[in-house]
Amino acid sequence: MEKETKQAIIKEFAQSEGDVGSADVQIAVLSARIKEITDHLKSNKKDHSSRRGLIAMVNRRRKLLNYVNSKDHAKYLDLIKRLELRR
Repeated sequence: MEKETKQAIIKEFAQSEGDVGSADVQIAVLSARIKEITDHLKSNKKDHSSRRGLIAMVNRRRKLLNYVNSKDHAKYLDLIKRLELRR
């Protein structure tokens, strides 16, 4: 992921100035990386190490989404809508 892309995602999902570690930001960055790796795997079907990393990232994102859902359901719904994720 390019630095400018990551900074734009962080700026869009940050809750305050300098926020880079909140669950919202982490989920958004993970979602962007998941999309990139998914595209990579479409053309490189035998790249099993990247597939393993993709599965780990999807699981990490799911855990973070469950955390956000347990803390604030409205925020969770807004987040999955903004990122265009399925429930």
